[in-house]
Amino acid sequence: MAKILIDEERCKGCELCIPACPKHIMVMAEYFNKKGYHPAKQIKPEECTGCTFCAITCPDVAIEVYK
Repeated sequence: MAKILIDEERCKGCELCIPACPKHIMVMAEYFNKKGYHPAKQIKPEECTGCTFCAITCPDVAIEVYK
């Protein structure tokens, strides 16, 4: 099973990872990070295939995918 780590303090809430995910398991958190942005978060981690599309599209390099 793949694992995604999101650096919430690096994330600027651009939401590019959301449509990039073929499983639709990326969403924006309801809380704010220290910079005042809603960071991305993963729901249903058991459905992640580790495709890395979210990490590839992240302009802030805030997402790491481990297989």
